[in-house]
Amino acid sequence: MTKNSKQFFIHFLVWFLFIAAVTLQLYLDKNQIPKQFLIRIWIGIFLFYINYLILVPKLLLKRKLFLYMLVAALLVTGVTYIHHQLNLPFYYENIQKQGRIRITYAISVLFNSVLIVIGAISKMYFEWNKSEAQKKRIEAQKKSSELKALKNQVNPHFLFNSLNSIYSLTVKQSKEASASVIMLSELMRYMLYETDKKWVLLENELSYIENYVNLQRLRIANDENVKLTIKGEIRDQKISPLLLISFIENAFKYGTDISGKTNINITIEIQDNFLEFKCENSIGYKKKHTDNSGIGLQNTKEQLELIFPNKYELFLDENRNKFTVHLKLNLD
Repeated sequence: MTKNSKQFFIHFLVWFLFIAAVTLQLYLDKNQIPKQFLIRIWIGIFLFYINYLILVPKLLLKRKLFLYMLVAALLVTGVTYIHHQLNLPFYYENIQKQGRIRITYAISVLFNSVLIVIGAISKMYFEWNKSEAQKKRIEAQKKSSELKALKNQVNPHFLFNSLNSIYSLTVKQSKEASASVIMLSELMRYMLYETDKKWVLLENELSYIENYVNLQRLRIANDENVKLTIKGEIRDQKISPLLLISFIENAFKYGTDISGKTNINITIEIQDNFLEFKCENSIGYKKKHTDNSGIGLQNTKEQLELIFPNKYELFLDENRNKFTVHLKLNLD
């Protein structure tokens, strides 16, 4: 059973039991079920779900408390007015001689207000429960992604390619050999000791990205079209670790075309507490024939929603020859 169907079943069961209990009591007392009562119940259900589905999500959960209370008050007043215009008062029979005793207007307002309060509480609880479940799922995915990323970096294939490339540089007595060893060690250190933190300095994250890109260049035959540009003033801004790396990993994984050329252009620009990330890569044969290529991107989207709610804009564009990621992020 899906979450939506489960929620529908719970709501249906609660309303069914409530209506059944009240109508049964009325029938036992009066030997009939008053039509006015049924009409009032349906209006009450309508009021409940207007609040539950529209007012609470659009106003209360977005912290527009004054506007929510104003609209809710107007709605309660309007529904109460409709009750009395349609002659739908609450009534009961104490003794047959007394007949139907009309309950005051204030009690009618109270009943409608109770429906509003119950709807708000139940919706807020549902959203809280949903948020907690999402947090647990995202945290589990984040841990899984971190472990997967760590495995990708320290697995024998990655180490073999990196060390083999470094060895080739040492044989040629290239000045880049020592720098490559440092890059590899820094990348390993960051993955092992920094990524378990909730926040890291943006400067450290960008250094990790630079090391990752430079090491990837070592294994690529034609790397002249692999570009990384970082612009802007980097101070003490912080970011969640490994947030951008999935986009970059995806680019290197699928950015090699049929001719064997790798075309990747990564631009990161920082302005105060705003970060703009853009990654473009050609779409190779492997990407077009892989069903699960979007899993890492989906996990990153969910992490963004959890860590930076309402503080990011993400655009993904894919055409026949190019895949583009454009992310605008408020680090504040």
